[in-house]
Amino acid sequence: MTISVLVVDDEEITAEANRIYVQRVPGFEVAGVVRSGGEALRFLRGRPVDLILLDLYLPDMHGLEVCRAVRAGGLMCDVIAVTSARDLAMVRSAVSLGISQYLLKPFTYATLAEKLTRYARFKQEAGGGGTAVGQGDVDRVLGTLRGSSELPKGMARDTLDSVAARLREHPGGAGAQAVADAVGVSRVTARRYLEYLVELGVAVRIPQYGGVGRPELLYRIPMER
Repeated sequence: MTISVLVVDDEEITAEANRIYVQRVPGFEVAGVVRSGGEALRFLRGRPVDLILLDLYLPDMHGLEVCRAVRAGGLMCDVIAVTSARDLAMVRSAVSLGISQYLLKPFTYATLAEKLTRYARFKQEAGGGGTAVGQGDVDRVLGTLRGSSELPKGMARDTLDSVAARLREHPGGAGAQAVADAVGVSRVTARRYLEYLVELGVAVRIPQYGGVGRPELLYRIPMER
């Protein structure tokens, strides 16, 4: 199953970054990229999608207005709101309009990938037919979408984001010790987070040959194409 996504963001660089991020997540494809609410609604009338990655601050209308128009038009696509707004009243409005997830800017690829992976799991379980035996089945399905972070035990989201941010500052790659010093954690801890980024497909390992003995491992986030 391939999940089609419409990226809606008025900032060209951000829109392109989000497009690349979505394309990197297995099982997802970008159906289109638009820069305003009006463009989004016109696009959806001609080609419905499974999911909208929707910036809330658009030049012609607020993202919540886009959601209202989508619902009024009977379109069943889901929405992940993308915004820098931290107003809880807006969060409540977003939830009331059926926005499934809320993603705060700035975010890393790992954060978006986790949201999309969670959404894909939810869509698979909720769309598989059948009947819930009880409340536990309903909670389990909803939990795939809105549950807590699924980071490995002992890992923190803020630290993971900090490690990823440090790597982006070193396009040629950085070793575990350098990242540890920059983030303020031990070398062992930094290596654990770096290896997790490799598992996610965010970073790659680069053997650094030089002196005698085993080569030092550098970690790098590949440049987007």
